[in-house]
Amino acid sequence: MNIKIIFEPKIVFLFLFFLLSSQATFSQVEKNEEEKKHPLRSIVDLFTKEDTLKIKIPKSKTNLIAFPTLGYQPANGFTLGFISQYSFRKKEENKISLISGGAKFSTEKQLLIYLKNNMYLSDDRYFFSGDFRYYIFSQSNYGLGTDIVPWGAEFKKFNYSSIEQPMNYNYFKFHETISYDIFPSFFVGAGIHIDSYTKINDKNLDVANQKYTYHYNYSKKYGFSDLNYTVNGFSTNLIYDTRDNLINTNKGLYLNLNYRFNPKLFRNQQRSSTLLLETRYFIPISKVNKQHVIGFWAYGQFLITGKLPYLNQPAIGWDQNSRSGKGYTQGLFRGTNLMYFESEYRFPITKNQMISGTVFANATTASSIDKSLKLFESIQPAIGVGLRVLLDKNTLTNFIVNFGLGRDSKTFYFNDGEGF
Repeated sequence: MNIKIIFEPKIVFLFLFFLLSSQATFSQVEKNEEEKKHPLRSIVDLFTKEDTLKIKIPKSKTNLIAFPTLGYQPANGFTLGFISQYSFRKKEENKISLISGGAKFSTEKQLLIYLKNNMYLSDDRYFFSGDFRYYIFSQSNYGLGTDIVPWGAEFKKFNYSSIEQPMNYNYFKFHETISYDIFPSFFVGAGIHIDSYTKINDKNLDVANQKYTYHYNYSKKYGFSDLNYTVNGFSTNLIYDTRDNLINTNKGLYLNLNYRFNPKLFRNQQRSSTLLLETRYFIPISKVNKQHVIGFWAYGQFLITGKLPYLNQPAIGWDQNSRSGKGYTQGLFRGTNLMYFESEYRFPITKNQMISGTVFANATTASSIDKSLKLFESIQPAIGVGLRVLLDKNTLTNFIVNFGLGRDSKTFYFNDGEGF
């Protein structure tokens, strides 16, 4: 396994440099004068009387947004359901906390129910982060490693359908971490993690006629059931967070190190341990309008010991907000280890910031122990553009539309909230 580079002195030095430089950059940003000249207006204000808008209303400490939604995701098809977001903070100086949830039914006959939380409690001394899901799901597998999409002459004849293997399964996820602030913006904590996959139906599998699939071959090779399995674990984590707004960040740095240990508790389980490293860095590039922001997002998921079942290996689109890998369908790139990088420029289009936009680029690399494929031996890039409509002025919550363009791959996304 090739992850020692993460702990090399040069990498640590660069990491600390960005950490310190971020504070210097933010201290130079002046007060948002543009907002004084052109007050923010959300889409809701279009249905509000003009004289009402002139009345200065104190910022609410709680906000609830709930509405029906018709959306589209490459892995889900068209979806119909509802989404909701409850944000709150006890004092004006506290960080905004967020609880979001929803339920959707898709044209692919999927039922998607989720509840997520990122909360700062007790004057920001505690940080809770959770991801709960129940999916009646269908998703195709394409093999392991980012080399499943070839480069060079082979790509001219390549077709995604040639490597696609459809699958149905039910997925239950319960992840919750609780961290305590031991220094300003620095948290230490622990978490509980449960990932359960049941009623797995590998549609291309026909053992009687010796027609095997990626999932079946991997499961048999490493001693997992090909019908259901569960990964239970607990974790320790370190978090550093100076973001000004976790819903729509204008400036700040977020770092997360999470080490997870999965013991063998039941049949069809194996002992394993994994490491998650994640950073999000936001740089305001205008002194008069804080909505001009360049954001960087990078994370890596690494298998330290043992083996994980096929579907629990890291894959694009399976982060907390299901936003990684824009330009490719969810789960396309999966592997033993995975690293993801994304950069985004966010900018206002209208002076009142009701409409804003973004351009982004990303890259994914995933390894495969079976093929002796290492990280960075194959990298898959994507680019895209996005449109934002302001839903709530107090929290800067946007409704977003993204178009991603990968290698012979086009995807549309409709969501609420930023990608990272």
